[in-house]
Amino acid sequence: MYRALHAVVPPVAKAVWRPEVTGLEHVPATGGVLLASNHLSFADSLVIPIVVPRKVVFLAKSDYFTGTGMRGALSRAWFTGLGMLPVDRDDSRAALDSLQVALEVLGRGEAFGIYPEGTRSRDGRLYRGRTGVAHLALTAGVPIVPVGLAGTERLQPVGARLPRLVDVTVRFGPPIHVAGRYDGVPLGRARREVTDRVMTAVGDLTGQEPAGVYNERPVHA
Repeated sequence: MYRALHAVVPPVAKAVWRPEVTGLEHVPATGGVLLASNHLSFADSLVIPIVVPRKVVFLAKSDYFTGTGMRGALSRAWFTGLGMLPVDRDDSRAALDSLQVALEVLGRGEAFGIYPEGTRSRDGRLYRGRTGVAHLALTAGVPIVPVGLAGTERLQPVGARLPRLVDVTVRFGPPIHVAGRYDGVPLGRARREVTDRVMTAVGDLTGQEPAGVYNERPVHA
């Protein structure tokens, strides 16, 4: 399913939207790697796999995989075909389960996409990174490629049923290697330092204003 969709969707999407892509040479062709990106839109998890020539696994809300009828079947096929894996964001164990899934993906030598901010930025600022990205890199011994997205918040705004034709930019930075470079450093400090390095690199790619705080998911009544 993935190969069939990836052979069709990326060429068509790139022909229609013509995203500006730079630094793609920084993404290794093989082996486990983390793609750590800023997060502006639901569409981010579609844009990155479309422009990267190798499979990139993202986690997606389990709702996209549990629908019924023809629409539910099409949704499951679409997200599964794009290499996405379901996660229940409302489950208290979701964060731990997500890390375990990511380690399994990296252990297979695949690419895993992650948003260190945790949730999308609603004001365009770049929020402080959570240390899960560093935990994964240090545990799996894989490099982190920073990714800077711009314009995706206009591609499919919240509430829009269909994507729009807008300018989208995807920038990939040089990989950040951590394997063996934090030996002897206290684990908490190592995770914080690696995460801050990643967010600085992402900020350099996007030019976003740093928020200086963590981004929290909105509370729904």
